[in-house]
Amino acid sequence: MSDLLLQRLDTIAARVAATGQALAVIGLGSVGLDTARLDAWSDLDFFVIAAPGHKARFLNDLDWLAQAHPLAWHFQNTGDGHKALMADGVFCEFAVFEPAELEAIPFAPGRVVWRRDDADPALARPRRALPRRTNDETWIVGEALACLLVGLARWHRGKKLSALRFVQGHAVDRLVELDALRSHALEGDPFNADRRLEDRQPALAAELPALLPGYEHTPDAARAVLQALSVRHATLDAAVLARIHAML
Repeated sequence: MSDLLLQRLDTIAARVAATGQALAVIGLGSVGLDTARLDAWSDLDFFVIAAPGHKARFLNDLDWLAQAHPLAWHFQNTGDGHKALMADGVFCEFAVFEPAELEAIPFAPGRVVWRRDDADPALARPRRALPRRTNDETWIVGEALACLLVGLARWHRGKKLSALRFVQGHAVDRLVELDALRSHALEGDPFNADRRLEDRQPALAAELPALLPGYEHTPDAARAVLQALSVRHATLDAAVLARIHAML
C-alpha cells in the first residue's frame, strides 16, 4: 500500500503537469520528507503550485485528480483546497497556491514530487516559521486550571458537552504540553499535537483512559487532570485547587 500511495502521488503529479498550468506538486507529511512513516493508513497530503492566474482551474475542476484515479467523493473544505476520497479508498487532502501566496503559508518542508524545469526548487521550503510549542509553564498550568474551573461550572449548569470540551479537551491539551516539557519529548506536529503522541509521550498515553472517560464522567476527568498535573510537579494555586475541589 505504501508503494501504491507514492505511485498514486506520482500519477497525480503527472496529470497536474499535463495541464500546462502548474509549476510543481509538493508532497507533505508521510508522502513528503517523512516517508519512513508511510503505511497503509496514510493520506495523500500535497500542494499543487499553480502558475500565476491559474489557481481556480485546479480548485474548480478536479478532472486532473480524477484522471489519476476515479473519485468516490470530494468537497472543498477551505478557500484553497479540497478533501477527496478515491474509489479504492485512498484519501487526499490538498491545497492549491500560486507562488506569491506561499510567503504567508506556514507548512513543514515538503518533497518536490514534480516541478516544471523553470520552477524554483525552493517552493517546497516554507518562508514563514512554523508555530512552536510554548515553554511558558505558568501559562500552561494557568490555562489548564482555568479550563477545569470553566468546565466544571458548565457541568453543574447541565452543559455537559461544553464541560467535556473544556476539561477533556482544552485542559488535556495543556497537560500534553506540560508533559512534553517534563519528558523532553520530541517536537510533534506543529498543527496537531495529538498526532503520534503515543510514540512521543508513552507515559502520558497510558493515562489517557482516565483523562478521557467520556460524556458522563467529566468530574472524574477533572480529578485525573489534577492528579496528572501534580505528578508532573506543576505549581498549583491553593485557592484555585480549593475551588475546584469544592465543585467536585
